[in-house]
Amino acid sequence: MVTQLLPGRGPDPAAVQSAAWVARCVGRGASVPLGPEDLRALASTLEARAIAPGGVLFRAGVGPAGVWLIRSGQVELAVGSGRKRAVLTVLGEGDVDGDIPMLLKMPPPYTARALDPVSCLYLSPEAFEGLLASQGQLARRWLTSVASRLAHSQNRLVGLLGGSLTAQTARLLLDEADATGTLSLSQATIAAMLGARRPSVNKVLGELAAAGLVEVSYRHIRVIDRDRLAQVD
Repeated sequence: MVTQLLPGRGPDPAAVQSAAWVARCVGRGASVPLGPEDLRALASTLEARAIAPGGVLFRAGVGPAGVWLIRSGQVELAVGSGRKRAVLTVLGEGDVDGDIPMLLKMPPPYTARALDPVSCLYLSPEAFEGLLASQGQLARRWLTSVASRLAHSQNRLVGLLGGSLTAQTARLLLDEADATGTLSLSQATIAAMLGARRPSVNKVLGELAAAGLVEVSYRHIRVIDRDRLAQVD
């Protein structure tokens, strides 16, 4: 792991640019705008970190782990090991994690591991607590982000419950695909996220591909027909 503290004294352009990027990731700018002072305070606390593939950002039950914002690469959140291992989700560019356990004053319930080279920004527990205590507007902005992510997780859970494996797979693909309809997840990861056996998920993906709804290749799936995929049951 490589750590570099972003310059925080004065209006350093690189630090403020990183702070502005973080602000776009956490909440709605129109409803809770941030001023120059908020960005300077955030810029002074950010640490840039690089994580090698397989590297652990934080471990389940160990913490507080601080707050992590992914700039590039993918980070897998998982619980358990061996056959009992389950992948909760995969974080990508712009995703945030660690702040909810921090707010609840509890260690993270899952382990975060880099799937490929990851570049991220980090806020230590002390820095995060200090920002929320001293920057009221930034605290409000962050809480809107937390509420939005919790609502998304709840809607996703409801959508996955009770459906067939085919319907669950379709919903997961729609949720994880980016604006171009692409998601870079292995079939093993998708199976772990669904709590299903890999051969069963491979079969479902093959059926969806044969129906012209998706294209499947190694660690790469592209959604071709969102409307039809959303109707799968």
